[in-house]
Amino acid sequence: MPYLTSAGTARRTSGAEPLGFGVPGYAHPLLAPTEWAELARPGTPLHWAVLNIDNGPGARPDPHCLEAAGRLRNARDRAVHGDDPLDLTRAAGGRLLGHLDLAFGSRSFAELIADAQCFLDWYRVDGFYLGRCPAGRAHLPAVRRLTSTLATVLEHGDRPYGEGRGPLVLGVGSHPYPGYAEAADQLVTFSGPWTDYRWSQVAEWTAAYPPERFAHFVHGVPRTHLDEAMRVARWQGAGTIFFTDRDGQHGQTDPFAALPRYWDEIVSRIGPGISE
Repeated sequence: MPYLTSAGTARRTSGAEPLGFGVPGYAHPLLAPTEWAELARPGTPLHWAVLNIDNGPGARPDPHCLEAAGRLRNARDRAVHGDDPLDLTRAAGGRLLGHLDLAFGSRSFAELIADAQCFLDWYRVDGFYLGRCPAGRAHLPAVRRLTSTLATVLEHGDRPYGEGRGPLVLGVGSHPYPGYAEAADQLVTFSGPWTDYRWSQVAEWTAAYPPERFAHFVHGVPRTHLDEAMRVARWQGAGTIFFTDRDGQHGQTDPFAALPRYWDEIVSRIGPGISE
């Protein structure tokens, strides 16, 4: 399968690198209570999950989102500071990211920083997911300015000693101009259907970076193709994934807004983990 653009330079991972989940944004906790509860379940190999109220933080603090954020924060605290450091299944260890909509570069710097501050003040997020991020060279300076400012804000935020800031993730959905790799902690370089993913190719410049720098979101993955999908992710050098059998059809407005029907199976295949 043509997973790589060049057999000579593209990265192949050994398969030893642990995969983990990045959740691009479940539905509102009132509509998807099971989904949000699963994020805090012991043993869930969660890297991060995105909180998105209305393409941003919303107009005011939402009590249901406050509760969901608190549960995830408590789960992480148990995972990182639990009494038994050998118990790898005691709790999830994921970060909560606030969703900032870049609208492909059309939103102002001031608007985005204001949204980020609301997420920090209301929900104490660990980092940010920059949705609809542009991919071209012309927008790179503005994205770098934004991520640099967000990193500074996060580093001076109110978090427990030693926790450090969470990631800044660029939700591009395809391979951007290579300079974007230095503008954030992680890039989403694929977001789309399984029918495209299984034949997809990875840009050669990604070979210079480790798997934790890339995430893939794939919908419409049949249960029978889970192993193949995970092989593609590892072969292309992605460390964070979200696979679902939902396809955005039959009344589904967002295939990533709910759990895949094989959630328990994919959790067991990846295995328990804690994100420090």
